[in-house]
Amino acid sequence: MAETILQHPVLTKFAYPFLLMFFIVFAILEKTKVLGDDKKQINALVAFVIGLIFVSAAYPKMVMGNMILFLTIAIIVLFVGLMLWGFIAGDKGLDFSKAPPTLKWVIGIVIVVGLILAVLWASGLGLGWLGNILGPNTEAFWTNAAFIVMIAVALAVVLAKTKSG
Repeated sequence: MAETILQHPVLTKFAYPFLLMFFIVFAILEKTKVLGDDKKQINALVAFVIGLIFVSAAYPKMVMGNMILFLTIAIIVLFVGLMLWGFIAGDKGLDFSKAPPTLKWVIGIVIVVGLILAVLWASGLGLGWLGNILGPNTEAFWTNAAFIVMIAVALAVVLAKTKSG
């Protein structure tokens, strides 16, 4: 894979960690006013020194890098989960006012299980039995599964109408 300028070791090992630490420390110092009001220069100098000390140590940079990677993946997973929930229960989604109270829980559990399976698939960790279901050449399986689900839903609707009517 070709390396871009943004992946250069000078940037990834020094500039990005320094800038991240500098801005976080500067923002905390500005917000808390630990060093006093209107002390932007002193806050910037303290944040600069802390950023330089941080960049000079290997282990904290590694921990921060791993945490940032985890944070970005967690944000993406939460975003996808909230988008799925929004599609189902948004303004023009399902009306839960007349639905059974457990329906929200069932839909939420289905979304969480789907997200877990998606993360396992995307990371390549769960491709044992999951790869057989989600892998290539599984069109026939999913076609049959879709027909079975449609038949089950149709039967449920018919049986519910005959039971209530």
